[in-house]
Amino acid sequence: MVKRKMYDYLLNWKKNEKKSALLIKGARQVGKTYLVRSFGKNEYKSYIEINFLKNNAYKAIFSDDNLSATEIYKRLSAYIPNIKIIPGDTLLFLDEIQVCPQARTAIKFLVEDGKVDIISSGSLLGLAYYEDADEQVKEPTSLPVGYEQQIIMYSLDFEEYLWANGYDENSILYLKEFFDNNKEVPIELNNKYLMLFKEFIVIGGMPEVVQKFIDTHNFQEVDLIQRKILTDYQDDISKHAKGIEKIKVRQCYDSIPRQLAKEYKKFQYSVVEKGKTSRKFGDSIKWLCDSNLVNKCSNVLEAYIPLLGYEIDDQFKLYLNDTGLLCCLYGHETKLAILNNTLKGNAKGGIYENIISECLLKRGHRLYYYKTQNSSMEIEFLIEKNGEVIPIEVKAGNDATPSLNQFINKYSPSISYKFINGNVGYSNGRKTLPHYMVMFI
Repeated sequence: MVKRKMYDYLLNWKKNEKKSALLIKGARQVGKTYLVRSFGKNEYKSYIEINFLKNNAYKAIFSDDNLSATEIYKRLSAYIPNIKIIPGDTLLFLDEIQVCPQARTAIKFLVEDGKVDIISSGSLLGLAYYEDADEQVKEPTSLPVGYEQQIIMYSLDFEEYLWANGYDENSILYLKEFFDNNKEVPIELNNKYLMLFKEFIVIGGMPEVVQKFIDTHNFQEVDLIQRKILTDYQDDISKHAKGIEKIKVRQCYDSIPRQLAKEYKKFQYSVVEKGKTSRKFGDSIKWLCDSNLVNKCSNVLEAYIPLLGYEIDDQFKLYLNDTGLLCCLYGHETKLAILNNTLKGNAKGGIYENIISECLLKRGHRLYYYKTQNSSMEIEFLIEKNGEVIPIEVKAGNDATPSLNQFINKYSPSISYKFINGNVGYSNGRKTLPHYMVMFI
C-alpha cells in the first residue's frame, strides 16, 4: 500500500468522540476507496463497505421513508451476511454515495445514533447533483447539514511519492534543514532529488500509476495506465455533462495542453474555438473545476490579503489535476526530454507551472497569480502565508527575474520564492529553491 497523508487525517478524525460523518470527495483514481478500505480494516474491529454503483440492490437499505438508525441496521443485517455492529468500533463506508441520495439523507440519523463511524465517498461530478446528467444521480431530499464534514482528496504529492520510493521521513527532514537554514544542498544530493522531481513530473501522483512504476520501473507500462485514466475522464465527461455541454467541456479540457504551451498562459477561449468567448464556454470551465479535473488559478488586481477580494473573474489559468497526465497528453518524446532536461520552448514552462500549482494546492494553498494590464510583469503564483501575500516565481531553468524584482519593489514582501533547476540561495528575503522544495512551502 502506498502511504498517504490522508491516513493520518482519518486517524485524527477517529479520535474525536463527537465526530461528524466524513465525506471524501475527489476525482477518479486518486485512491479514495483503497484508502478508506485499508483504514477500516486496520483501525476498526468491524468494517462494513457498501458500494452503490457495484451493487444496485444496496439502495434498498435506504429505500423508504423510515430512515431511523435501528431500521437501517436491521436492513444491513438482511442484505449483508455476517456483519457485526460493534458500538464505538464499527466503520460504515458508503462508497459512490452520489447514486443513492437517501443514504446521504440518512447520515444525519446514523450520526445521531452514534453506534458507527461513517465515511462516504464519491466523485465530485456525481456529488454536484444539479450539474450531473447521469440518471442514477439524484438530489437528496435533505442534506446532513451539521452532521457531515467534507474534504477533497488529491493524488499523491511529492513527499508521498518519495515515501513510495523508499525515502523515509528522516531523509525528508534532513533536506528541510537546508530549506530552513538557507544553505546549499550538497551537489550530488541536490542532483538526485532534482532527478526524482523530474520523474514525479512524468509519472504524476495517481496511486495506480505510482505503484506500477515502483513495481516495474517501466515508463511504457506507466503510460498505458495514464492513458486509461485519461480515457476514463473522457468517459466521465460523456456520462455526466449535460447535453451540448459534453462537447464543450471536452473541447476546453483538450485545449489545456495548448493553452499551457503559450508564452502567456492565461486561458483563452479563442484557443478552444476561434472567435468564441466565455458566453459559450464559461459553464464548461465551471464544470471542469467542479469535477476537480482541472485546477483554476485566478489573476488579481492587487497583491493584498484577502486575495479573493481582488480576484478578476475572467482572467485565469487552468492546470491539469495531475502533471503526469499532462505529460502523457504531450507524448513520449516530451517525457523523455523532461527526464533528460533537454525540453525547450514555452511548453516546458507550462509543465513546470503545472507541477508547482499542483504541489501548492496539495499543501493547502489557493491558487492566484499576478499579471498587470499595462506591463509585462507577471508572477506565476501568489499565496497567503503568515498574514501576508508571498510571491512565487517558477523557472524551468535558472533565468533572471525582472518581474519578481518589480513586485518586490512595489509590495515589499518579507520573503519571496523562486523555484529553479538549481540549488538553494538566499539574499535579503529573496529565497531561491530547487523545484522539489515546493513540498516545504
